[in-house]
Amino acid sequence: MIATLDNVIQLELAQLQSVSIPFLHQHNVTLTVLRLDKIHSLISGNKWFKLKYSLQDALAKNYTQIVTVGGAYSNHILATAAACQVLGLDSIGVIRGERNSALSCTLEQAEKLGMKLDFVSRSIYSNIELLYQKLQSNYPKGYLIEEGGMNDKGIRGGQDIMKLAASNKYTHICCAVGTGTMLAGITNALNDAQRVIGISSLNISNNTNNDLRKFLDDHHIPSNKYEIVYDYHFGGYAKYNDQLLDFMNEWYRTTSIPSDFVYTGKLFFAICDLIKKSYFAEQDSILIIHSGGLQGNCSLPKGRLLY
Repeated sequence: MIATLDNVIQLELAQLQSVSIPFLHQHNVTLTVLRLDKIHSLISGNKWFKLKYSLQDALAKNYTQIVTVGGAYSNHILATAAACQVLGLDSIGVIRGERNSALSCTLEQAEKLGMKLDFVSRSIYSNIELLYQKLQSNYPKGYLIEEGGMNDKGIRGGQDIMKLAASNKYTHICCAVGTGTMLAGITNALNDAQRVIGISSLNISNNTNNDLRKFLDDHHIPSNKYEIVYDYHFGGYAKYNDQLLDFMNEWYRTTSIPSDFVYTGKLFFAICDLIKKSYFAEQDSILIIHSGGLQGNCSLPKGRLLY
């Protein structure tokens, strides 16, 4: 059955798009975007890569139910719901917080795709050990996939992303960072002369001792090969302001590349700003991973974005 899903995911559409903006020439750097947003409308971007080996394992072990966790606007939740629908698997989404009278557009779509939503309190959700005990008790026949595909299989999938690019030609690979799973996989795929730049979408106050760094350290990701920049979160996860949305519109006008306000809008803003601040050296060649997630824009006021 996994081959059926492979046919749905159109990896050939993940083209490398060169970006030409005057300030790039001024700083003598090149910028390319890997358009993972194009591979599927719902199982979008890096979500497929972080899910595929877990789904493959579940099918091989004859599971019929997938259980995963996430927030009300989680790209991972929606991608899991869509993937399970294609594979004929039951899906359970364990959602942080109470159920509101009106679901978010993301959860509404996940439910329409057949996902059963199970809401848990934020206190339980924040206690990983307690949360997983609850899931094992409530869904003993379910195959559990961690939030955002945050496991060894997700890292392995993240590593596969670099097969879609002639990665050795780039000095820097740049990506948005939530759980750190994709960054971990990309870092594993590169040589020692290359560096990964991750732009955190979360407001993390301690840059050296935090859950993100612990995850990367626990999975033995060499810290000398990546850097996480924490200065472009725009207030925190899923937070935004007019400056960010105006940039996203201008970026789209200039490049025809859409972005979302949770992850990739902040990523593109950050890399452009870092180039202008001479963070990169002359003749550096930069690859940005467009990790999809455009559905997240559904929560914005209509008409605020050009696309």
